[in-house]
Amino acid sequence: MAAVDSFMLLYREIARSCSCYVETLALVGAFYTVSKAVVFVRDCYSLIRHHIIPRLVCHRDLSQQYGQWAVICGASEAVAKAYAEELARHGICVILISNDISNVADTAKAITDNYGVEAILIEADFSQGPSACKPIKDAICGKDIGFIINSLDGSLSLDLSQDFIDLSEARVWDTMNRNIVAATLVTRLALPTMVESGKGAVVNISIGGCSRPTPRKAALSAFTAFLDNFSCALNYEYGHRGIFVQSLLPFRIASQRSDGSGVAGWLVPSPQVYASHALSTLGVSHRTTGYWPHTMQFRLVQCIPEWAWILGSRVFTQAI
Repeated sequence: MAAVDSFMLLYREIARSCSCYVETLALVGAFYTVSKAVVFVRDCYSLIRHHIIPRLVCHRDLSQQYGQWAVICGASEAVAKAYAEELARHGICVILISNDISNVADTAKAITDNYGVEAILIEADFSQGPSACKPIKDAICGKDIGFIINSLDGSLSLDLSQDFIDLSEARVWDTMNRNIVAATLVTRLALPTMVESGKGAVVNISIGGCSRPTPRKAALSAFTAFLDNFSCALNYEYGHRGIFVQSLLPFRIASQRSDGSGVAGWLVPSPQVYASHALSTLGVSHRTTGYWPHTMQFRLVQCIPEWAWILGSRVFTQAI
């Protein structure tokens, strides 16, 4: 009995001496919980403000707000084609730039036939240097340029089984020319017209899945980082002059095959569905995925520790 009384006495003394520490830990836990709740509410508000509300507001006159013409670089990409069609739906004429215009000829014809706007095709091989710029200069001369759309060439995302050194030098040069060089030069050529008019929008479309360093996608990760930072820098430089610059970081988008088929769903939208959602965020968010389920994916990716992200990427690419 004496042993029990001694134990209880010892326990009370220890509990009394540790009470201040328990209260401190409780305050830390409460602060952590509140901070996480605030972040969650902020993210929910951002999701609604950037993706839900813009799709509920009335129709916008894009030609009046930004300009009558859109210059679209990398127009052979499925997302770029869909974005061009979505702009044409709003009465915007388009200039489609590609290194192979046969891939966009049908898109240009569909735009003209369905929406009654003008569509100009320009074949430009940026590996040829300054000579590739002349037809673009001639096409934009005298036009009310309101949009510059640069789409990342996502063909490297298919080379999941290749390490960086397995890419040929010709492939590396080609992808650099079609992504970094093309986006930089086209923006440089068309931006002065927009700055002079005091309005316009620059949209750089890259890949959200490569927003963090990803094994076996070194080049694609670098191109994504370039376009993302290029957008941010341009926004700080020309945002106060009426130019809205947006970085789009979409995740997986369904492929658009020649027969019109493709596996699409809630998390993997068709290019047309994605373009419709992405265009609604223009003028609202400077950096976004453009599609609210992808925004949820993006938030999750940002929360994953880098070591876990690298491990998961390696397992996924090896499984494929």
